Amino acid sequence: MNDMNEQAAKAEEQAAADVDTEHVADADAVTGAEAALDAEPDAASEPADPAAELERIIEERTADLQRLQAEYVNYKKRVDRDRALARQSGIEAVCVDLLPVLDAISAAEEHGDLVGGFKLVADEVKKMLTKHGVESFGAKGDAFDPQLHEALMQMPMEDIDVTTCAAVMQVGYKIGGRVIRPARVAVAQPSDPGPSGPASSDAETPEEAGE
Repeated sequence: MNDMNEQAAKAEEQAAADVDTEHVADADAVTGAEAALDAEPDAASEPADPAAELERIIEERTADLQRLQAEYVNYKKRVDRDRALARQSGIEAVCVDLLPVLDAISAAEEHGDLVGGFKLVADEVKKMLTKHGVESFGAKGDAFDPQLHEALMQMPMEDIDVTTCAAVMQVGYKIGGRVIRPARVAVAQPSDPGPSGPASSDAETPEEAGE
């Protein structure tokens, strides 16, 4: 009886060993098949035409370079514009601070006090401002322009058809067409013509003159 049990146990162990061996063999076969698939080149991933693939890569790189170049050009233009605006703003600020000096120079010149060393200094100041595009405007007889002139008073005047600067209290200044101070003036308004009276009843008409 014991011998039969031992034989049955050995048979079961042998069957289990055979099953394990089959599983290992199947696993090895699957692993080998996967390795073989991995080792084989992927025909779908390879370009059909190497020349076409190279041309595509060149076109992509060229487009990238063109985009970078355009961005750099736009950046350089923006930097140059900002630098020019900053420089112009600095010049305008300095010129505005020098306007009282120019007024004093003009007043001294009108009274004949601008002589000697003071005249040399005044000439250098004017030359420096002219170099940076500063120019004065506003003279008696100019047509009044609200964008250039600031009216301080008004007065009637004969023989004018438009509002005119009758006197200049303070000249104006501008830089490159940009007004940094308007000219302060007295303006003359055209006189309104009186209403024309009715024709005299005593005047002869052409028909009466012919009778």
